[in-house]
Amino acid sequence: MPDPRIPPTEMSEPAPKRGKYRRAKLRHLILTVTADRITRGHLVRRHVEQPVEAREIAIALPSWPIAYDGIRIAHVSDFHVGHLMTVERAVGLLEGVAALRADLVACTGDIVDLDAHGVGPVLAALGQCRAPLGSMLVLGNHDHLDDPRFIVREAEAAGVTALRDETLSVGPRGARLRIGGIEWDRTIRGCGRRVGRVWQLGKGIDLLLAHNPKAFVAAARFGVPLTLAGHTHGRQFALKRRAAGDAAADPGFARRLNAGLYARGGSALFVTVGLGAWFPLRVNCPPEIAVMTVKRG
Repeated sequence: MPDPRIPPTEMSEPAPKRGKYRRAKLRHLILTVTADRITRGHLVRRHVEQPVEAREIAIALPSWPIAYDGIRIAHVSDFHVGHLMTVERAVGLLEGVAALRADLVACTGDIVDLDAHGVGPVLAALGQCRAPLGSMLVLGNHDHLDDPRFIVREAEAAGVTALRDETLSVGPRGARLRIGGIEWDRTIRGCGRRVGRVWQLGKGIDLLLAHNPKAFVAAARFGVPLTLAGHTHGRQFALKRRAAGDAAADPGFARRLNAGLYARGGSALFVTVGLGAWFPLRVNCPPEIAVMTVKRG
C-alpha cells in the first residue's frame, strides 16, 4: 500500500474563475458546435471515428531507481470529456488501458472539457485499471474551469490518487518510487515554484506528473529523472505523421515541448498528444495512449 501523502506546505484552493469558464463556452460554441452544424455533423463524426494509437516507448535514464528498472507506465491525458468525448468512449478507452496491465497509470489532466459533473464513471474506470502501483492524476487547466473539488472528490472515491502540489511514495519498504504531482500553472516561473515545493516535500522525486510541459524546465534543473505532461495536444496539427514506435520529438512535428520525448542532462520529458480535443480536427496527430518502459541506463 502507498505511504500517506506528504502534506503540501502551501495548498491553494482557488475558486473557479467563471469568466474563464464563459470564454471557454463561447470558444466551444464557435469552434465546435457551430463548425459541426455548418458541416452537418461531418466534422465531429470524422473526429470521433479517428482511431487511437497505442505507442510503446522505451526510455533509459541514468538516475532512474534500480528497483524499478523495466517499470511499465501507462500515460493518458486530455480526455476533454464533453461534446467531443462522451463518458462512454472515455470509459472504453480506460478499459483498454487496464488491459495493458501497466505497473502504474498516470493521467496528466484535463479529464473534462467544460462541465465537471457527470465525469464520475470515467474516474471510476481510471481507478479500475488495477495497476500494482496505483492510478495517479493531476488536474489541468480545463479541470479548473468548473468544479475542481468535485473532480478530486470523485477521483479519491474511485481509488485514484489526485496529486495537488504533493508527493507520494509507492512500493515496498526499502524500494520506494517517489512521485510528485503539481497543480496547473501557466508559466515557466509558476511551474518552477511548484516543482521546487514538491521536490523539497519529497526530499527528491523520481517521477513528476504535470499538465503543463513547461514544468520540465525546473524538473531538469532539480534532476528529476522523468516528467510526464500533456496539455498541448501536439497542437492537433503536424506536418507529417509520426511512426507508431517513434519516441523522439521530430522538430518538424513538435517545437517548444509540444509532443514526444525530450532530454536535458540526465532528465527526460514525455509529452503526450492526449486522447481528446477542444476542437474537432486533428491532422497527422492521432490521439494516443502511451506505454513507457523505463530502464536504468
